[in-house]
Amino acid sequence: MEGGSPECASVGSGPKRSSASSHGRPRGSSSSSCKNFLQKFVDSEILTANLEDWFSGISKESGFRKPAFDVPFELTELQNFDYALEGVSFHQFIRMPNTFYASTSDAVEATAHLAIEDFLHASVKGLWETFWSPDEPVPFSVACIHSTSSKFYPAEKAIANGKLEGLCATAILLKNSWHSHGKWDHIVELALLRPDIGSLSMQSDWRPSHAILGEALFFALRVLLSRSLSRSSTVLRNSNCVFVLLVDSQYGGVVKVEGDVSKLDFDVNSVYECAAEWIKEHARITVSPIDRIWNKLGNANWGDIGTLQVLLATFHCIIQFCGMPKYSLEDLATEHSSRLQSRRTERRLVDTRTNGNGLFRFQQHNHSSEIVEVQEESVKFESEGTLKLEKGSVLWMEDTNWQKGFQINEVLADGELPIYVATPVEEQGKALLLYVGSSPTHLEPAWEDMNLWYQVQRQSKVLTSMKQRGLCSKYVPQMVASGRIIHPGECNKPSSGGNCGHPWCGTPILVTSPVGETVSNLIRNGLFGSEEALRCCHDCLSALATASSAGIRHGDIRPENVIRASNGVRHPFFVLIGWGHAVLEERDRPSMNLFFSSTYALQEGKLCAASDAESLIYLLYFSCGGVFPELDSVEGALQWREVSWSRRVIQQKLGDVSAVLKAFADYVDSLCGTPYPMDYEIWLRRLGRTINEDHGKEIDASN
Repeated sequence: MEGGSPECASVGSGPKRSSASSHGRPRGSSSSSCKNFLQKFVDSEILTANLEDWFSGISKESGFRKPAFDVPFELTELQNFDYALEGVSFHQFIRMPNTFYASTSDAVEATAHLAIEDFLHASVKGLWETFWSPDEPVPFSVACIHSTSSKFYPAEKAIANGKLEGLCATAILLKNSWHSHGKWDHIVELALLRPDIGSLSMQSDWRPSHAILGEALFFALRVLLSRSLSRSSTVLRNSNCVFVLLVDSQYGGVVKVEGDVSKLDFDVNSVYECAAEWIKEHARITVSPIDRIWNKLGNANWGDIGTLQVLLATFHCIIQFCGMPKYSLEDLATEHSSRLQSRRTERRLVDTRTNGNGLFRFQQHNHSSEIVEVQEESVKFESEGTLKLEKGSVLWMEDTNWQKGFQINEVLADGELPIYVATPVEEQGKALLLYVGSSPTHLEPAWEDMNLWYQVQRQSKVLTSMKQRGLCSKYVPQMVASGRIIHPGECNKPSSGGNCGHPWCGTPILVTSPVGETVSNLIRNGLFGSEEALRCCHDCLSALATASSAGIRHGDIRPENVIRASNGVRHPFFVLIGWGHAVLEERDRPSMNLFFSSTYALQEGKLCAASDAESLIYLLYFSCGGVFPELDSVEGALQWREVSWSRRVIQQKLGDVSAVLKAFADYVDSLCGTPYPMDYEIWLRRLGRTINEDHGKEIDASN
């Protein structure tokens, strides 16, 4: 592997300091010459001008046969690295602004510097915890370099101090307690953020332009010379190899420079000519193709080739300064086959007798960086044992040692699966929502059975967990009862458990309160206006705030899962139902809906802190007359979200309803895809004032 050459990665096996000149350290007076040389070596454009003829000559020699420079990593290396990173979660906390690609506004550029700093931090942290130690602190920091002073500043500090215009590069630095502000010889890796790398590379077969490449070589040589003057033996041993990253808001690549800087002629009267000569004669330069790193939404595509190139370069930089990893790349990569086999087993792509109920077929488990679109087939499940309930039917349920009867008053066919309005036999006049699950005797898996499982068994588990944790809110459904159907005829259920041969035996039931009309039905009947929108936002946020206090997220907010209930009080209120897909722990996965799922859920297959609030915004947008396009793929759904947020279509629509809803949409937009928590209290107060929440004392019949 070229990227792992001995002189680039040897930390613990280098020669003693007495022979350090072989590692690029100037001897005696040459050290002062090197310092003087560095002081005058400050203009990348002059160096590029001195290299222009050389660049052109190399391009002509290579012609159409091959690229002018070799690549630092072969495709097989990147594939092996990709296998090793399976299951590793990298996070980008700040999205790269798309407008940086075509804009020079200070606000956008500032966000771009914050984004690249966060990206580098996430990269080095993820690699360190995966390959070296998840328990030890990361020995690196990230900071920006100011061009005039060559000083290091965290991006946020540089922006606050008005130094944005002078930022020229972002560096991963080796932490040093003696020099907390950073030094050039502590640079582990450099990233150049330029707004034109992708567009310029299109003109040169997806290779960096001469101007960008010349700038990369300039910075690489400055780093190598600074390392050669270092007093640290660790740094000194790595003065022959450096990686420079080239990035813009969408694309990126890697430049690797190797060479013995002791062979450089330190003539202070012709620094750029000498530097150019060293690059031509003594440096080995490898350049990766420019490839996509960030998607159109500004989030890192961690599994793409462009990002893998950058991560692999960072991986080798960590090896340079910290030695070989505790968990080798090869060992982690060899586990790919077993992980692949596990996924095939889970998705029923191989013959297996385990887990006969078919749950794994529909559950998402391990995180994958891929977005896989599944074409759902219209599965019609017909069986003699299918439980069909009609108005007037009476259902008996076994709940521990009790038997309870419920009479069906109404069948709500609002969603894909029926929900029943029922009355307890012993409490006539009281209305409840009743869910009936799928019989455990249905061995053949079907989408309907899986949805029923989430609707009944999974929702029972979630509501029970919320009750045990003391979470109580009138905006969250209260579980009245849950148990199994008592079927007609004699039950020959074994004493040790299980079910008898009757097709209804063991079918689960869930009963909740209150009862209400779904938002989707209100919209169809023209009964959802501005007052309902404000109340719905307030009440759903109240439900989410209650659940989030225990770390629970809903994950399936849509018009069919919100009902308007009166429940004996003077003012109707909204209740967030359908908690079957709620996230209780890290491995849980939310429901996927092209119209209402959050951007992060569609991309990552899991929820972030603001995901439920983002879904609520889409619900309000649709409920207030907003139009969804025809969506038939995840990519199309993500593109619609990008365009709608960037053009402020959603905010404008909600602004027609209420300034508070517009402000809330702005707030959610700023949080999309971030780990930052929702500030529920401030929005509940604002919405409460808007809807005149203080109605005096009321009797809440739900209690």
